[in-house]
Amino acid sequence: MTPPRRRIAIAFATLTLAAMTAACGAIGTAVDCNTAAQEASKITTDWSSAVTKSATDPAAIEKASQDAATKTKDLASKHDGEIAAALNDLAAGFDSMKGDMTNVSTFTTKIQDFQTKITSACS
Repeated sequence: MTPPRRRIAIAFATLTLAAMTAACGAIGTAVDCNTAAQEASKITTDWSSAVTKSATDPAAIEKASQDAATKTKDLASKHDGEIAAALNDLAAGFDSMKGDMTNVSTFTTKIQDFQTKITSACS
């Protein structure tokens, strides 16, 4: 039979290891979320810059939108759950752009909603 102090020490070590593992998982998830949000923000900023440069060229706007959709879908494939769903919604928004400036301005007002959704998925 093991002495009580040894059993207490083993139990304490086990609980400490479990707590550290859970904390590392939570930290890893937070880092993943932060990375996803930053990458989505960069994709959105790049898209916005490309659209601004090509405001009179519907084909260029559509190409920039499709590129942004592809990048966002690739980013979504690296994540799961609510984060992936939020990123896929953003990608669908980019997919819907057909070069019409009315669509672009409507979508631009919705971008903040998509970014809020991504951030909320991380909470």
